[in-house]
Amino acid sequence: LQYSLLLQHLVGDKRQPRVWDPAALGGIPCPPKSEEQKMVERVMESCPFKAALACVGGFVLGGAFGIFTAGIDTNVGFDPKDPYRTPTAREVLKDMGQRGISYAKNFAIVGAMFSCTECVVESYRGKSDWKNSVISGCITGGAIGFR
Repeated sequence: LQYSLLLQHLVGDKRQPRVWDPAALGGIPCPPKSEEQKMVERVMESCPFKAALACVGGFVLGGAFGIFTAGIDTNVGFDPKDPYRTPTAREVLKDMGQRGISYAKNFAIVGAMFSCTECVVESYRGKSDWKNSVISGCITGGAIGFR
């Protein structure tokens, strides 16, 4: 009788769910969050903020990547009409800037597409795990390939 009561208490329907508290296990105690902290967390976890952050980050990273690839490209500033003419520094910098802006726009669009798709997938599935990123990557890649 004692054993069956103990088993029901530990495994059965009468089992109480434990609340995980890191302070009880010797972890760092943390005070409850204020309303401002909760509001900032809600804003930073929102889909528009994530999409804007991915867009800005993609723009910066794409610009840097475009300028870098233009810097190591031997055809930057090259004029096909006059192949023996050496390009001026102004022409080279202009081409580097154009390539940087082009890459920046493309990276920003892809970043925003991925972020928005991931947000939609996460909202649809109701879970936040690694599968959302994989599914949204497939959708974004398919949309880019479909163009």
